Amino acid sequence: MPVLPSAKRALRRDRRRAAVNRPIHSKMKRLRLQAMEDRTPELLAAAFSAIDRAAKKHVIHKHAGARLKSRLSLSLHRKG
Repeated sequence: MPVLPSAKRALRRDRRRAAVNRPIHSKMKRLRLQAMEDRTPELLAAAFSAIDRAAKKHVIHKHAGARLKSRLSLSLHRKG
C-alpha cells in the first residue's frame, strides 16, 4: 500500500481511471472478437467504431487502434 500522500492520490486516481476505462476496453474487445467470429460488414464497422472510440478517449494509443483495425481487416479478408 502507498505510504506517501502523493502515492495515495495516485492510487485513487488510477482506480477511478480504471473504472472508467474498463467498460470501454471490454466493449472494444467483445466487438472485435464477435467481428472475427461472424465476419459480417456490420460487426466489422461496429468493431472499428469501438476501437476508434477507445483511441479517442485514450484508453488505447491511436497507433495501437490503427494496428488492431489493420489486423482485424486483414484476418477477415484472408479467411473469406
